[in-house]
Amino acid sequence: MAKLYFYYASMNAGKSSTLLQAAFNYAERGMRAMLWTAAFDDRYGAGQITSRIGLKAPAHLFEPETDIFAAVALDLASAPLDCVLVDEAQFLTKAQVFQCARICDELKIPVLRYGLRTDFQAELFPGSAQLLAIADHLVELKAVCECGAKATMNLRVDETGHAVKQGAQTEIGGNDRYIALCRKHFMARMA
Repeated sequence: MAKLYFYYASMNAGKSSTLLQAAFNYAERGMRAMLWTAAFDDRYGAGQITSRIGLKAPAHLFEPETDIFAAVALDLASAPLDCVLVDEAQFLTKAQVFQCARICDELKIPVLRYGLRTDFQAELFPGSAQLLAIADHLVELKAVCECGAKATMNLRVDETGHAVKQGAQTEIGGNDRYIALCRKHFMARMA
């Protein structure tokens, strides 16, 4: 039975690197993986997954209206497919999370999704909330806080390094906009 996986972590935990390593492992064994990422995150160029350590691979893009199940089923008609890998999974809609579950259940293809659990205000992303609810396997990847403890929170900062407490849930950025912290240091910076 194909499984639905959710690999989650704070920023800077290596989610994209881990996804790209999984894609490499499938390819090395002569198997085909289909990669997906959010369309609006174009920091490194549209249509690719790029890690902070320089790994990258082309990927299909999803937007809120994208039917991932239909796209995978259409692709599967032309060639065997062994795995679906989704980066930035926090940006999936609830419907897309269920589409990924259908890929596992109906097409018998495992789906591995990688993303943030919470936003800069310690709120679950809608996609992450649904993934936490229905995934077969939940795997937390470890990031490190400035104190050395496990980082579980994402602090959004302004250009001077001060905590941003309000704003849109989604704002694309890297180390210039977000700091991964343990809960204790996150709460101290938000106070």
